[in-house]
Parts: sequence; structure tokens; C-alpha cells
Amino acid sequence: MSAVLYDGAAVLTRHLQRVRHAPAITVMTQTMPIVFLLFFGYVFGSAMAMPAEEYRAFLVPGMLTATAAGGIMTGMLTAAQDSHRGVTDRLRTLPISRAAVPFGQAAADLVTTAAGTVPLLLVGLAMGWRIEGGVLEAAGAFGLLLLFRFATTWIGILLGLASRSEEAAGQLGSAAFMLPLLSNAYLPTDGLPGWLRTVAEWNPISAVTTAVRDLFGNARPPADAAWPVAHPVAGALCWSLLLLALFVPPAVRRFAGRG
Repeated sequence: MSAVLYDGAAVLTRHLQRVRHAPAITVMTQTMPIVFLLFFGYVFGSAMAMPAEEYRAFLVPGMLTATAAGGIMTGMLTAAQDSHRGVTDRLRTLPISRAAVPFGQAAADLVTTAAGTVPLLLVGLAMGWRIEGGVLEAAGAFGLLLLFRFATTWIGILLGLASRSEEAAGQLGSAAFMLPLLSNAYLPTDGLPGWLRTVAEWNPISAVTTAVRDLFGNARPPADAAWPVAHPVAGALCWSLLLLALFVPPAVRRFAGRG
């Protein structure tokens, strides 16, 4: 375990330097949520049944969760670039833990996401959103967001290592952008048809979004929803841990060349 942490810290430093010298992907993934927050908040907000200010308070936690789900795209693109440009093969030849390289990439993504969340929060505050709950609850909300981001990054790492080309990874990463649309991140699910509402509420993004809204004090979870949304904090934790259990081992095996 100590070897994984020590080697992972070295890989983390490499990825942070990479972001500093080539920040295009990071800038794009961190600025797009702000653009969408402004667009949804002021364009869709004026057409919603709820008041515009209430909708913007509803929207900000959803946008934070959608940003956390973006770990699929960034993890996939970064892993695919390293894999198809020979970086992964060179790293495999080094005397380091095989788990350290994907772990370092996921940790670096977590650091950049935490820093990139600050401008999004400031824009949300400027739009009228407020944290209505306590300090501990707010800290728990941020913790859930980072845990979910860490889990989704591992999904992206596995898909990126398994991709046939950088272009294929880019196309699949763009498709992952659609996942928050089939959740309660942007719109309430109570007006959806029965089967579609069930699908949306079993989307992990819905559980995390509802948990964040609840912990921030912006909205209470609906009692008639599916279990992950009716019990959002437990649902968010279960989904995040399940995703880590499903995707971390095969991602490490794939990096080691045994996938």
C-alpha cells in the first residue's frame, strides 16, 4: 500500500504538470459547466413552472453533480492519450506499482476538479443560490461530490485504456455528456412517464444530486421516489463505492497489460 501511495504521488505530480503545460482539456471541462449553468439558469429558468430564483437554487447542485460525472470524459481522454502515444507502455517498464499510475491519474483529476469547482460555486452564489444547511452538512455534500468524481474517473480510465484510438475515446466521452440529461440534475423527475422516471431515478447521478441538494438544504428528497433518491446520502455512497469496486480492479489489470 505504501508503494502505491508513494508511486501514485509521483504520477499525480506528473499529471498536474501536464495540466499546467497543456490545460486545454481541463479548461474546457471546467468552463463548460459555468456556461451551461448560466444558460439553463436564465433561459430554461424563465420557462419553468417554479420561480426562476427557485429553479437556479435547484439547478446549482445538479450542475455540481454533472461536473463530478464528467470524470468519465476526462479520465477516458487522458488514459487514451497516454495509451495511444506510447506513454502507458513506457510507464509499464518502470519498477513501480501497477496500481499507482491509474491511481495517480484519478487523484490528479480530483485535485483539478476541486480547484475548478470554486468558480462554479461563485457563479452559483452570484445567481442567488445559497447553502441553507449547516457547515458539516455542506462539507458532506462536497465530500460526496469528490467521491463520485473519483469513481467516475476510474470508469473513464478503464474505457480509455480499452479504446481503439484517441478519436474513439473522444466520441465516447462526448456521449457520456448525455448521462446527466437522464437524471434529476436539470429537471425534476416527477413529471416524467413512469418507466422513464424509474430509469432516471436509478441513474447514480440522481442519487448524488438529491443528496447534495438535501445536504445543502436546498430541497428535501421526495418520499415517493426510487430507493436511491428517497434515501439519497446512502444511495450516493452505495453507488460510488459500487462503481469503484466494479471499475478499479479491471482498470489496474488493463494498465498492467492483463486486460
